[in-house]
Amino acid sequence: MPTLLKTYAAAIVAFCILDFTWIGFVAKGLYNEQMGHLLRPDVQWGAAVLFYLIYVAAIVILCVQPAVERHSALRAVTLGAVFGLAAYAAFDLTSLALLKDFPAKIAYIDLAWGTCLTSAVSYAAYKASTTFVG
Repeated sequence: MPTLLKTYAAAIVAFCILDFTWIGFVAKGLYNEQMGHLLRPDVQWGAAVLFYLIYVAAIVILCVQPAVERHSALRAVTLGAVFGLAAYAAFDLTSLALLKDFPAKIAYIDLAWGTCLTSAVSYAAYKASTTFVG
């Protein structure tokens, strides 16, 4: 398997572990409390899986690969944080601007989570790429 695909696989695993833990355990009660009136009773898994696949590919291409090229874990962490903030802001701030009753508290928590999550996944994928994959 080519190195880029192995790095992508490592990033998918890291992203899923972290995000499933966040959504399923850490923030589940808060999301239900704050956004229960907005949440679907049935998750649209196709859309969720497609987001994960696209978003993690973008992390690998835009955050991990430039860091690997420069041999810099700090670059992976920094690019991941910037990309995570921008990507999650696209959803959260647009939701605040356009959706009635979208909770500001959730938007700000989600911005912080997206920043930390993407930074952590970028670091994990960088380490996998430079330690185990390459």
